[in-house]
Amino acid sequence: MNMNTSTSSSGEIGSYVQLQHQIHDALREQHPEWIEQNGDCPTCESYESRFAELLTIFQSNEHKSVA
Repeated sequence: MNMNTSTSSSGEIGSYVQLQHQIHDALREQHPEWIEQNGDCPTCESYESRFAELLTIFQSNEHKSVA
């Protein structure tokens, strides 16, 4: 899985950073009740962290199966 490739088609993810931003924006848009008065969103951050952990696990398992 290459997380740094760009795509030219609209609506597609071009990089891991773009994916992070899309997830962040979507969570905040879909769950405004999670956003605190100061603009922080601990629940969003928790989801984003868990997603990053899962990607790391997936990538490590992918590398093991190729080796």
